[in-house]
Amino acid sequence: QVQLVESGGGLVQPGGSLRLSCAASIGIFSSNTMAWYRQAPGKQRELVAAISGGLSTNYADSVKGRFTISRDNAKKMVYLQMNSLKPEDTAVYYCSVRTGGEGYWGQGTQVTVSY
Repeated sequence: QVQLVESGGGLVQPGGSLRLSCAASIGIFSSNTMAWYRQAPGKQRELVAAISGGLSTNYADSVKGRFTISRDNAKKMVYLQMNSLKPEDTAVYYCSVRTGGEGYWGQGTQVTVSY
């Protein structure tokens, strides 16, 4: 049974920062690509960032230079450091992994960027 639990969301002013965390209960963590997605109201869920077992990363163009994804294999944690936040970053952020032919999602954490 794979479980993903996100935390760290909240309300922040434009230009501020937040750090999201995802705790993974998964048999083999270090070799799996972990990803953060987000879904804003009325929009499709989109990939924000991903990190492979070999620590290769990729980012959506909209967050490049502002967001950083990282992982701690010993703790089975994935992080998303979000800086210079914009109102358009407002969304529910989800942690995700695909393993054993199945995709898994956390419950999501709300990020709201507003004055």
